[in-house]
Parts: sequence; C-alpha cells; structure tokens
Amino acid sequence: MTELGPLLDAMIARIEEVRAPVDSRIERALRSVPRHAYVPPLALIPADGDGGRPPFLIDRDTDPGLWMTSVYTETAIVTQLDDGATGLATLDGNYSSSSSAPATVADLLELLDPQPGDRVLEIGTGTGWTAALLCHLAGEQNITSVEVDPVLAEAAAKNLAEAGLRPHLVVGDGAEGVAERGPFDRVHATCAVRTVPHAWIQQCRPGAVIVTPMHTGVGDGHVLRLVVLADGTAQGRFREYADYMALRSQRPVYLPDPEEVQLRESTTRVDPRMIAGAPPGARLTIAALTGLRLDTRTEPGRFLAWVSSTTRAWEKALVIWEEGKTEYTLYQLSDRPVWDEVVAAYFQWVRWGEPRRDRFGMTVGPQEQRYWLDTPSRVIG
Repeated sequence: MTELGPLLDAMIARIEEVRAPVDSRIERALRSVPRHAYVPPLALIPADGDGGRPPFLIDRDTDPGLWMTSVYTETAIVTQLDDGATGLATLDGNYSSSSSAPATVADLLELLDPQPGDRVLEIGTGTGWTAALLCHLAGEQNITSVEVDPVLAEAAAKNLAEAGLRPHLVVGDGAEGVAERGPFDRVHATCAVRTVPHAWIQQCRPGAVIVTPMHTGVGDGHVLRLVVLADGTAQGRFREYADYMALRSQRPVYLPDPEEVQLRESTTRVDPRMIAGAPPGARLTIAALTGLRLDTRTEPGRFLAWVSSTTRAWEKALVIWEEGKTEYTLYQLSDRPVWDEVVAAYFQWVRWGEPRRDRFGMTVGPQEQRYWLDTPSRVIG
C-alpha cells in the first residue's frame, strides 16, 4: 500500500492551490478520515473541465497504484451511473453519485462550521466520506445522514462501520429530513436543490445553519448558506460555485415538445454565448426575474441555447449562433417571448452595476423562496 502521509500532504496542497488555506479543524478531519476508505474498488475519474483529458476508470484490483494516487487528487470521483442501471466500465451515462472533490468538501464544511456536539443532518450519504468527516468534527452520535439509494446506503454503512463509525443512517428521501432526530443545529446537503425543502427549516432550531448547493436552472450551480430565523423562515447569501448532482426528488424534468405549435422564426442580435457564459450574478438575476431554464450545446461552428419554462412545454425558444454571423436565428414556440425575457434580465443586471454573486441572497418560507439583492428587503424575484 502506498504510504498515506505524502498523499495526504499532496491532497491538502492541491486544495490550497484552488482556494484559501484550509481551516485547521477541517484539515485535521481530512487527515484523520482517509478518503480511500470510502471509494469503491472500481470508480470513474471524469473528464477535466477543459476537455483535455477524457474520463478513465481506476481499478484497485488491476492497478492499485493508479487507484490510490487518483483517490488523493483534487477531483470528484464518480461512483455510480444512471442510478446504478449502467455499469461504470461503459464510461457513458449520467453521473448519479460521486465522492466530491476535496476542495469543494472543504469549502462546504467551512461554511457549515459544525462544532463538537452540534446535531447535524446530512442530505446524501453517498460513499460515507463526508458523514465520516462530520463524525470527526461534531461527534458520531450527533450525525444523521439520509441516502435515497438503498445500494449506496448499504455500501456507505459498511464503509463507516469498517472505520469504527456509527452515525445514524436513514434510507429515504432527503427532502423530507428526519424529524425525529431534530432539532438540528446544522443541515449539510451533498446534492443540489432548486427549491430548499421547508422540512429542513422546520427541523432546525433558530440560528441553525443550512448549507446546500443550488441549481437555478441557469448555468452552473451555487452554494447557498442560510440561517434559520425564529419566525420559521431562513435567509442567507449565495457564496461560491458548486456543481453537484440534483436531489433525486428535484431532478429537472424535461417536458416533451408540444405536438402542435406555432413556430415563429426571427433573428436576434444578442449573442447567446454572452448570456450562457455570463458571470454568476447575471445568471442569478436571470433565474430570479424569469424562472426560466437555460440549456446549451456546442457543435462545430454552432452554439445552441434553449430557453424553456419548467411548467409549460410550449413556452420555449431556441437561439442558434453560427460562426461568421452577426444576427442569430431565433425560434419561439409560443406567444411568450422567453428569449426576450432572458435578455431583459441580463441587461437589468448590467443596469444594476453587474453585482457579484455574493450580493445576492434568498429567503425561504413555507410557501415560497424569494431572491434578493444586497438586503432581504430588496426582493427581485
């Protein structure tokens, strides 16, 4: 077995290359809870973000050295495809579970700031690694972790037991929380939501902290840190980038194209690449002001952007950028000008002075969640 100390040193160093130095408590936890104990023998290293390296398998049985060194690199490790329906060896499928990248794990744990004795609810046990880190930080008797997938839950329970840890593990929908184990001081989601479940807030004491990745449907995801208020709501700001798999009960539903539509063709001078690649503050503005979803695809010489409603299949538009053109083809399927709404929201963000992500926040109540800019009283959506 490869000596662990140098691998841990290298992992911490790589984390600190992409973010600020790790908090000393979090670093001790990362050193005390070896990641390799929570990675299955066969796993998938995804392609890098720039497309320069294709995905590849790591197999502990056939190449233990590559497996071990890969586990301690600064990358997410995919452990399941298509909810287990597709084998990892195919290298092709939708990622449905992973061991998150160590820097992201450190980011979220620092925002959560669990203290010894805090009662912590984790949403998404996954491999069990983050649950083990939480056990180290707050005490295993105080950790409750929920996993919707029974196969993953069983593997995580085995990993944790072999490490001598026995947090309270539940198989179920994390959106429902675990009321009988509350009230909680911290809620830590290892999956992304589009709507923060109010059950999490109900099961927390006033002053509790909720940290969750959030997908708005427009571009990359964000980390949202909320504090639970005495009135049963929670509010807080968007903090940083996060790209996590969706909570299964909140996965996006792609509505089928309507059978009968009135297709309207026109052009737009607004480059869809500018909208799709806009900074995080712009993407939050678009999500807040429109409630629409933006999906994109790059092809040789073309860039395609779809704008769609999440509730009405006929409210949809497609914009096609083509190399060498200064006007871009626009197809709209309904009288609702969804592309125009997205463009208007983008330029509203510009008029506001192009605020950065951390100026945006959210208030979550029993019936709705509201975006705001700078202060909760300045609601924008």
